[in-house]
Amino acid sequence: MELNLENAVYYHYDKFPPIELDYSKFLDELIRATDALARYDQMLKNMHNSEILLAPLRNQEAVISSRIEGTISTMDEIMQFEADEDEGNSNPNHFRSDVIETYLYQRALKNAQKGMLDGYEFSRSFIRTMHQQLLTQGRGANKAPGKFKSEQNYLADKLKKNILFVPISHEKLEEGLDKLFDYLANSKHPALIKTALMHLEFESLHPFQDGNGRIGRMLITLYLWKSGIISEPHFYISGYLEENKDLYIDTMRKVSETDDWEGWCRFFLIATEKQAIRNLEIAESIRNLYEEMKEIFSEVLASKWSVNALDFVFTTPVFRNNKFTSNSGIPGPTAAKFTKRLVEKGLLVTKHQSAGRRPALYSFEPLMKLVRV
Repeated sequence: MELNLENAVYYHYDKFPPIELDYSKFLDELIRATDALARYDQMLKNMHNSEILLAPLRNQEAVISSRIEGTISTMDEIMQFEADEDEGNSNPNHFRSDVIETYLYQRALKNAQKGMLDGYEFSRSFIRTMHQQLLTQGRGANKAPGKFKSEQNYLADKLKKNILFVPISHEKLEEGLDKLFDYLANSKHPALIKTALMHLEFESLHPFQDGNGRIGRMLITLYLWKSGIISEPHFYISGYLEENKDLYIDTMRKVSETDDWEGWCRFFLIATEKQAIRNLEIAESIRNLYEEMKEIFSEVLASKWSVNALDFVFTTPVFRNNKFTSNSGIPGPTAAKFTKRLVEKGLLVTKHQSAGRRPALYSFEPLMKLVRV
């Protein structure tokens, strides 16, 4: 197919990082975004078990970030795959490739967070490892996982007929990446501005054949955490970017087209503020549900183990019964009784009955109703 480059915008050679930024064009947005992130982060700090909030949000991010790239899956599908993967029983042939790709996004992000805790810094090898894990299976497995592009790539419109953007050439890619990592290590820009410009530059470099958008959005979370803006590596922005996808792409293109770095910073800061407010609302609704369920579980289960059961279903809302009996910290026979009672009260829904040696699959519907996207 012949490529139409008539309206294409080309990478901004020798202009990153920008020498000057006019902060007056986005100062209000910077203050509001910083404040909204601080309020969201404080909510996480106040939870006795922050994973209660983070597990659902992490799955939401995986679903939405993958959806931006045209990979369609649901929270229920991802969490069922994860439940079976934990047991070593997931058969990729039983799941759509979209589900596997979305699960791999979530796993690659978790592994990158662990790598940074172990002392790894942003580098070429670090992002190659992220990419290799992201494209282990599914349609991306034949798109050179863990390897930088070896020829020119393009960003096209939905019908793949018109080229919208021509990223940096593969010959200049490693030089461009080195500039990006040097900027992150040495620039005096505020951390939120560095995060904005890092994401823009990574997408403009487009270092891989496939998966660039998903890696670029993971880097937002990781850098906010590394720079200390958030205390845990859990701030997810893909919801706002998906809803404003055309503006997101157009604002990035304008940087290369007209040097409008400030316009991009303003867009990114607005996205950060709006998403922080939304994440806080979701987190508050999960926390309120948790407090409500604490009383209900205590009444239904009438046991000193009721909080263990509650924490388990909030962090693992779709699960095989044997994981509940073995991983919840509750004695096995007691856990088995709990499952029965929770099903009877409609708090757990049986997704799959037990069959042969395969345990039953349950869903904690009060939480799933809140977090499905």
